[in-house]
Amino acid sequence: MSDCIFCKIAAGEIPSNKLYEDDELIAFHDIYPKAPVHFLIVPKKHIESLLVAGAEDEALLGRIMLLVPKLAREQGLGAGFKTLVHTGKAGGQEVFHLHVHVMGQPQ
Repeated sequence: MSDCIFCKIAAGEIPSNKLYEDDELIAFHDIYPKAPVHFLIVPKKHIESLLVAGAEDEALLGRIMLLVPKLAREQGLGAGFKTLVHTGKAGGQEVFHLHVHVMGQPQ
């Protein structure tokens, strides 16, 4: 999607404070953090939200969920953290590209 900010970040067109990147996923610090540690995990494939994710996205969604604790531990959140996925306008989603927020206080 040419106007999607997360697609542009994934393509390297917009800089980010990157934590992780591979062929399918990118993770970076949130520019408006709501906790001392607050980062996003975003698939490079444009998926508008969980409402439109399909069976073909199952492995990708699983990879995201397994990456969450790995990166959380690396960011000092080994004692625990919060995850959040806003879904759809009524669910508070502001950027219409699926992403997982990971937030917490290092212990």
